[in-house]
Amino acid sequence: MANVRRDQAKFGFGVNLDQKLSQDLGLMMRASWNNGELEEYAFTEIDRSFTAGIKLAGTLWARPDDSVFAGLIRNEISPAHREYLAAGGLGFFLGDGRLNYQPERTAEVMYLAKVAKVAWLALDFQHIRNPGYNADRGPVNVWGMRAHLEF
Repeated sequence: MANVRRDQAKFGFGVNLDQKLSQDLGLMMRASWNNGELEEYAFTEIDRSFTAGIKLAGTLWARPDDSVFAGLIRNEISPAHREYLAAGGLGFFLGDGRLNYQPERTAEVMYLAKVAKVAWLALDFQHIRNPGYNADRGPVNVWGMRAHLEF
């Protein structure tokens, strides 16, 4: 740890709501906020986030253990965080001194398929506008794949 740094606590809150509309259809909403005034030291730099999405079970196409999800995500950083990065500060993942700030906006679609009794495979696509909170960057498309095993 550098001599100018000291341990501090970041505070914030989050809320997660899931609402089943029918046996096969559900809505979700997630929101979070933190004070955004302390240096990041892990994972991703998000001070405010809002996600809304819809999930549909695979019953309609005869795969009841599968599901498809579509959602929209908006991530922001605090004014203090913006000023720090715009002045040339470096975060855990961000910082080049040329921040043309805009909230990061993502549209996501994911398909989760049960491929075995204890295994699922998720294919994911994200279209991200203003990656790294910078209007001079992107948009960028991200493809992903995840595996989930239960023993």
